[in-house]
Amino acid sequence: MENYRFSTSLLLTAEKTRKSFPCPAKLNLFLYINGRRADGYHELQTLFQFLDFGDWLHIDLRHDKIISLQANMSDLRTEQNLVYRAAHLLQQKTKCNLGANIHLDKILPVGGGLGGGSSNAASTLVALNKLWDTRLTTHELAELGLQLGADVPVFIHGKAAFAEGVGEKITYCEPLEKYYVILKPNVSISTAAVFNEVNLPRNTPKRPFAELLHGKYTNDCEQIVRSHYPEVEAASRWLLKYAPTRLTGTGACVFAEFDNENSAQAVFRAKPKNLFGFVAKGLNISPLRQLEDLA
Repeated sequence: MENYRFSTSLLLTAEKTRKSFPCPAKLNLFLYINGRRADGYHELQTLFQFLDFGDWLHIDLRHDKIISLQANMSDLRTEQNLVYRAAHLLQQKTKCNLGANIHLDKILPVGGGLGGGSSNAASTLVALNKLWDTRLTTHELAELGLQLGADVPVFIHGKAAFAEGVGEKITYCEPLEKYYVILKPNVSISTAAVFNEVNLPRNTPKRPFAELLHGKYTNDCEQIVRSHYPEVEAASRWLLKYAPTRLTGTGACVFAEFDNENSAQAVFRAKPKNLFGFVAKGLNISPLRQLEDLA
């Protein structure tokens, strides 16, 4: 599992070869739902921070326009996968005549609230923009990424961010970079199902970011998810024995923060064997952005 944590040496190797790119996970350190709009979208206030843990993309250039995708996934549906869609979108936008053989080394769980699919899409756009020399700006890539998902631009910009509205109002920030134990019960949760839940809180008052940043962090989706998914409830109760726990996004992952890695690792070693999990450090500059800065 350590191979999925992004060390400086791994990033330097990726930068040198220009073929391997990290797809970091994210946490929602808090998530508040302020209301529901007439179009069905929800007004939110949330804080994103990246982790030094995630998937990898390995890319070989092609000198034709063919894009192929392989992954260590039993249920890979190529044309629906966000990596494949991102590559085609960039190719169409820039009229690029090059292609790519892409291998997705997948470890982040689907339906866990860690942003795996959005991160995969963002890294694909950033990587191929460089390898194909299509020269879109970060802003242009982010606009393209928005067509694939609301969280994709955050991963493209690669900076910890406070997001408001439906996620389109972004303020970059620097929350404390803690160590986290992240646990994933054996359940996948649909974001749409959570946001369509009748009893989901939708009236949390909007507050200034400075107040939110220095207050107690919570997630308005947590009680609904824990009440509907006993697996999440059980994981939360176990982790709560060691530290306060929270849900990330709409779940299913729960996490707890620690001041140092040794404390986090000690808790992680005691986890129930039926839970997927890992220890990671929070990062305000994503490994993908760090790689770009090394180039």
